[in-house]
Amino acid sequence: MALDLGRHEASLFDRLRYQPVAKRIRASYDGHPVLDTTDALVVWEPRRVVPMYAVPRGDLAATLTPCPTAPPPPDLPPVLGPVRFAWHFHDGESFTIEVGGTSFEAAGFVAADPDLGGRVIVEWAPFDWSEEGVPVVGHPHDPFKRLDVLQSDRHVVVSVGGTVLADTRRAVAVFETMLPVRWYVPRDDVRMDLLVPSDATSTCAYKGHATYFSLASSPDDELTDLAWTYVDPLHEVAPVKDHVCFYAERTDLTVDGVDVPRPDTLWRSRKSAELA
Repeated sequence: MALDLGRHEASLFDRLRYQPVAKRIRASYDGHPVLDTTDALVVWEPRRVVPMYAVPRGDLAATLTPCPTAPPPPDLPPVLGPVRFAWHFHDGESFTIEVGGTSFEAAGFVAADPDLGGRVIVEWAPFDWSEEGVPVVGHPHDPFKRLDVLQSDRHVVVSVGGTVLADTRRAVAVFETMLPVRWYVPRDDVRMDLLVPSDATSTCAYKGHATYFSLASSPDDELTDLAWTYVDPLHEVAPVKDHVCFYAERTDLTVDGVDVPRPDTLWRSRKSAELA
């Protein structure tokens, strides 16, 4: 029987997964070295959709001190993004990482699984990272992920409650492994008068730093932070610069006149998006 690779990968989310990488990986905090290694693993912990780096203890310049491992709360979604690193769904030991006189509680975790060779899985958020000599944001690059950024002439319409927010034949389509197609619309084809900038920001390892828009004068909390833009995207996705993308999970989308069902992802609601 043929194997659906997407479904197969999704079936592995509850497993501890890893992949060796040949890159030189470095991290620092406020100019102080945290780690420097050429022997890292990319590690996907159970129920995590993005990886972290696991490095040999001997390649850490920071100090490790054992600390309690906080139990995850109940009723979480089956998969999580990189948030709440201190939550782990497999056996191991947590460590506080101290560097430059600053302590980061539970920012390190050593899995009990011997296949990881005692390496320390290191939280991404507190530190500045580079792969070889290139700064990296968001989380480690996933060796099994691909992005295609394609100019499209398909007719894309985005609406909410019957009000059209965007109507274009000039979208940039971003096809990203394991995610819905994202349609980035030129601002001239967006009803920018219906949107207001919000204070929200996010960081994508492949696109850079995003800022958000909400639907103006709407009492519906689900229409807050409904769309985003990259003012200065990473060079790999340069065509999306200053375009606006709407969550297909919380808007009505048609492509060439065909309704696109709302995807069921962590971004389907603002509450679940906090765990993305």
